[in-house]
Amino acid sequence: MSTLPTTLPDWLALLESRHAEVHINMGLDRVRQVKQRLGLAFNCPVIMVAGTNGKGSTCSMLEAILLRAGYKVGLYIKPHFLDFNERARINGEMASDAALIASFNAVEAQRGETDLTYFEFTTLAIMHLLAGSALDVAILEVGLGGRLDAVNVIDADVSIVTSIDIDHTDFLGTTRDEIGFEKAGIFRPGKAAICSDPVPPPSLIAHAEAIGADLWLLGRDFNYSGDKQQWNYGGREQRRNSLAYPSLRGANQLLNASAALAALEVLRLELPVGAQEVRTGLVVVELPGRFQVLPGRPTVILDVAHNPHAASALAQNLGNMGFHPYTYAVFGIMQDKDIDGVVAPMAQYVDHWCVANLPSPRAADPEALAATLAALPPGDAKPGERSVTTFADPALAFANAMSRAGENDRIVVFGSFYTVAGVMAARKSSHH
Repeated sequence: MSTLPTTLPDWLALLESRHAEVHINMGLDRVRQVKQRLGLAFNCPVIMVAGTNGKGSTCSMLEAILLRAGYKVGLYIKPHFLDFNERARINGEMASDAALIASFNAVEAQRGETDLTYFEFTTLAIMHLLAGSALDVAILEVGLGGRLDAVNVIDADVSIVTSIDIDHTDFLGTTRDEIGFEKAGIFRPGKAAICSDPVPPPSLIAHAEAIGADLWLLGRDFNYSGDKQQWNYGGREQRRNSLAYPSLRGANQLLNASAALAALEVLRLELPVGAQEVRTGLVVVELPGRFQVLPGRPTVILDVAHNPHAASALAQNLGNMGFHPYTYAVFGIMQDKDIDGVVAPMAQYVDHWCVANLPSPRAADPEALAATLAALPPGDAKPGERSVTTFADPALAFANAMSRAGENDRIVVFGSFYTVAGVMAARKSSHH
């Protein structure tokens, strides 16, 4: 066998080159075999989080609260913006290159003849790293769906499904009921299965009942209430009152926070958390690219919204922001998304579209996108004050928006993780 890479970028390049050759067989048998050979097991409570939108926010709230409570917390979260290391966090810090390389080597040593995709290999490596880190609690974010996701070779003590909406139809199905069944695949018999979607699909409820999971439904087993100043959580046996609003902005965040608090209620004997730790955790939580408002002028908002559900929430948040004379959108999206459904709620807010190509074979063609956008009804824009321009990448689109926007205007960057990552990278390099 040839010598293995010694740097993280070389390892990732190797995995990407292999990935192109692996025929994706959707089952988990290959991942399970390598997991067993690795002896991969967590000797701490595991919280697993799936959902169309809200997964990252829920994971980050759990991490922030549990860190405040003094626990050693491991987090696997996806995807990354600038560094692969963002995917693995131990005690609030990104994993080092050396730690990741050691786990890549461990997976490679046990893989034998078993082919693994990039996602399967890196998932096993990060879970191996977390499992060996003497954690008090592990939080694992599911990638696609749930039932067939590589993370699902682990049995979680608490599973959360945040929202169920139409996305990734090639793999997960075309209805909320089909997708709900895939997400419910992370539930386990006798273990808490929390769903914070206000309208859970019947398939999710039926699957939880069929396997004997302990289903927690929003409105039945837990709920929230609030006014302008503060909010309250109520669970089966635990109430938490006069909580601060999460620092993550947006209409859906109380759904995500309630799911996080329900998970903590389930684990309250193993991982007791006090009222002040919950309050502080919600106030300090940060998550890049989820309605992230950057300091300075013009106002810049980064949001990875790439499906209609997330775009509607983004549009609602924009509507709540107060007056800006003009709104510029830096927009790039994958061709397989519901582009019309993403653009529709945003159209009334955007005056100037800066359409970017993205560094992926799945990227939507900017010229075709521009044609779609140019055909939108003008909303309340004055004639001649709307524009649609195309660019080779998000950095160029953002530079153009910055050059045209007045200091009281705003720029919203959305449509894909790639769009936001491209702007983040451009901003980072301009600061150095």
